[in-house]
Amino acid sequence: MVTEYLQAALLGVVEGLTEFLPVSSTGHLILLIDLLGFQGPEGKVFEIAIQLGAILAVLLVYWPRFWGTLTGLGRDARANRFTLNLIFGVLPALVLGAALHGFIKAVLFSPWVVSVALVLGGVVILVVERIVGRGVVASVDDFSSRLSLKIGLIQCLAMIPGVSRSGATIIGARLLGVQRAAAAEFSFFLAVPTMVAATAYDLFKNRDSLTLDGVELIAIGLVVSFICAVLVVRTVIAFINRYGFVPFAWYRIAIGSAMLVLLVLR
Repeated sequence: MVTEYLQAALLGVVEGLTEFLPVSSTGHLILLIDLLGFQGPEGKVFEIAIQLGAILAVLLVYWPRFWGTLTGLGRDARANRFTLNLIFGVLPALVLGAALHGFIKAVLFSPWVVSVALVLGGVVILVVERIVGRGVVASVDDFSSRLSLKIGLIQCLAMIPGVSRSGATIIGARLLGVQRAAAAEFSFFLAVPTMVAATAYDLFKNRDSLTLDGVELIAIGLVVSFICAVLVVRTVIAFINRYGFVPFAWYRIAIGSAMLVLLVLR
């Protein structure tokens, strides 16, 4: 049982560290669960719960922004525009996610798919970082509804495990003229409604298998994920401003290539 606790903590660390970086948290979890042979509670409840920890981290770090938006709805133009942008940003994922959920879970949740997507995504990031300039949209407050919708459409690529939700939104935003820090920050904000919707849908689809079995594993993974995600969200903007996204691209290529080698040698 001690081994299972350590595995749960390790998976929580990985989720928390990777959820808001353009490296694919889902892809990392699929690969690590496969390598560890981790057997969590039925219905993927563990994986769903540790994502909740990451959501809570964003809410904590950006609580003044979310609270100000909530209390300003209907009477504050900034709050109304921000809310509308999040709605337009998450709408494509809600529609396509509901339509393709079964296919994605059954066909695409494979270490092979993840490994190839990690490598290809890394190459895309390198290309985008080379060809895209500084960008003209400097703040999330400058986003239009049309821009948010376009980013939301690009985010749907992250339904392929290994692509990365944050990676798709950040790179999509960069291609659409958004500066690095604003692209990363909007990815944080958009993660909340997107992940809440995905978590709720997954729980609904797995409602027949939900039990209290493994509650200790779930609690460990959730808490560790939350702590690690808080650290990432508080520090990653400064890192991106200094180094850009190239380090993440090379990391993706290295991890994906290493996993492909391991899969071939099995």
